[in-house]
Amino acid sequence: MLENRGELPQFRLVLLHDAEGKALAILPANSLLNLVAIWKQTERQLQPVKSEDAKRYFGQEALRFPDGQAKLLSLKLLISPECLEHAQLELIEPHSGLSIVAISEQLQLGQRLDLGLTLPQIAEMQPEGDDTAVISKAVERFTVLRIQQRLEDTLGLPSLPPTVKKIIMLRSDPEASVKELVPVVKVDPSLSAQVMSWAASPYYAAPGNVSSIDDAVIRVLGFDLVINMALGTAMGQMLKIPDDLPRGATPYWMQAVYNASLAEKLCRMMPGNDQRPLPGLVYLSALLHNFGYLVLAHLFPPHFSLLSRYIEANPHFALDAIEQQILSVTREQIGSWLLTSWDLPKPVTVAIRQQNSLDYAGEHHQYAKLLYLSNRLLRQQGLSDGPVSQIPDELYQSLGLNEGEVAAALRELMSNDSDIKELTALLGD
Repeated sequence: MLENRGELPQFRLVLLHDAEGKALAILPANSLLNLVAIWKQTERQLQPVKSEDAKRYFGQEALRFPDGQAKLLSLKLLISPECLEHAQLELIEPHSGLSIVAISEQLQLGQRLDLGLTLPQIAEMQPEGDDTAVISKAVERFTVLRIQQRLEDTLGLPSLPPTVKKIIMLRSDPEASVKELVPVVKVDPSLSAQVMSWAASPYYAAPGNVSSIDDAVIRVLGFDLVINMALGTAMGQMLKIPDDLPRGATPYWMQAVYNASLAEKLCRMMPGNDQRPLPGLVYLSALLHNFGYLVLAHLFPPHFSLLSRYIEANPHFALDAIEQQILSVTREQIGSWLLTSWDLPKPVTVAIRQQNSLDYAGEHHQYAKLLYLSNRLLRQQGLSDGPVSQIPDELYQSLGLNEGEVAAALRELMSNDSDIKELTALLGD
């Protein structure tokens, strides 16, 4: 092996396995590993190994030395043709951080396959039209369903319970208060029990005993928190959390609670003026930021399993691009569309739809940017799914936030880890 990496082209290592044994895929680092293409070209059902297994395998001491690296490259190799266009190349493995330098001669015996897809290639294959048109085409393509006059009627999603409809009306009414909320909570036994559980949670550290619904809502939790958590949990419970998640994924409700708690903290740290988002709507947006993931699992169960394998094989790749490749629709598109059809406030639906779009500058853009920031910060802590990336300074500036103060707020949130996990357990995971 050569030692000087310099400006060598980067290629990614992915360990795969099936009943026949191991194989090592090598493709450009910025490409999506196309598992379906591998299955067709090799006639083997090769699957990516678990992230923890990849860390253990590629973290072996022997791989720091030439003999161990040579042994690694003696595995069955599946290589993109681009590998042989360079005399030297850097091979990296994202889970373990392994980085080695190889020469093209070491890869000559590999099976040459079309392994990867770039972001532009994925984008070229996407259907045109607005979100409703894209969702309709995806449903027709990947299910036996045929679009009726109203797309909502086609999807077979459960209707909103009466209590949830009342809560949505209250959430959308700027004049609503606990006076209108408490009676709605009291007539729903399940919601009443949840509210009492939340109020008694150590996370909220209520002084004294919580003796009634009025006490829980008025003294401990407040209007915004009760209404947002009630909406979030009611909608989350309408759709089953899928069984075949990507291995090593952060649990759904843990992501939701951490994102909601951090996004609201960041919102309250922004300069106080007429342009600052409403903390309650920021909390709700973040609590529901991943709701479309549940919808994808509900609509496309056979393909959801395939989506999970692709996410495992491509930890560096944007989740929305992987979803476009597999389903032609993203969780942000379908989640925002459905919540819009259920009449949730526009800042919430816009934030969810645009949460990955740093360039979005339209209405309610600060809500979307807060979700972007909280999600990326939590990815760095292993508490939210998706690739870890550098957060641009311009994002902090556009929100009027100080990076150091944000880091301190994140540390404070992390220090409440046990209390947040207990709250998460009350919500569903």
